[in-house]
Amino acid sequence: MEEKENVTEEVKEEATEEIKEENPEVVEPKVEAKKEKKNKYKEKIEALEQVNAELKDKLLRNAAELENFKRRTNEERIKERKYASCDLVSDLVSILANLDKCVNMETDEPMLKNFLIGFKMINNQLFDRLYQDGLEEIKVEKGMAFDPNIHHAIETTEVEGVESNIITEVVQKGYKYKNRVIKPAMVKVNK
Repeated sequence: MEEKENVTEEVKEEATEEIKEENPEVVEPKVEAKKEKKNKYKEKIEALEQVNAELKDKLLRNAAELENFKRRTNEERIKERKYASCDLVSDLVSILANLDKCVNMETDEPMLKNFLIGFKMINNQLFDRLYQDGLEEIKVEKGMAFDPNIHHAIETTEVEGVESNIITEVVQKGYKYKNRVIKPAMVKVNK
């Protein structure tokens, strides 16, 4: 059996050599045509692999962009919810600050004193409730450095012995709501 196979292979080889000798131009173009086809397929495969890599890159970039968009919108929603009542609190603080001035005025009349004590209790309860919700008073004292982010200078004064840009008098309290200034402290500042 092995002999038959060897003989068959030898015959095939001889036949191929004879064909090559008789018609060399026929065999060569076939081989070249096959090589050209292989090269064309390789080029197509390389082009497709490049397109595939570009599409994967675009996909990853779009996925990352989508994640960033989701994160930003989520942060914006949280921020909106956190400061949703900021305008209302700001308006209430202005009203309550005026009420605070009224209830802290001095009077000799006993009936008016009783009313002022009642109003002071209500004012304190309202402020306490706002403090629980995130309102905080801006700490400001005479002699502190002026900070334009939390202070509002309503007047400049000249006091000897005091450095420039130092608060000389606190005219009105200031307030922050959840770390956002809603009402700056009104102060007088030395030149």
